[in-house]
Amino acid sequence: MFPHRLTHMLSCKEVSRLLSRGEDRRLALSERVKLRLHLLVCAACARFARQLAFMREALRRYKT
Repeated sequence: MFPHRLTHMLSCKEVSRLLSRGEDRRLALSERVKLRLHLLVCAACARFARQLAFMREALRRYKT
């Protein structure tokens, strides 16, 4: 059986928080697994994650 921490499905609001927190710190394994599972089934959150990655890369390039 999976521990309860892994079987809880994240809400879109929780996913947006985790995506932002992932910029500041390394997410725990359980957080990363739940995040990936949600991104596989939620097109809106997957799009948001791609947009964040795009902005992060643009800022990285702008700084140099």
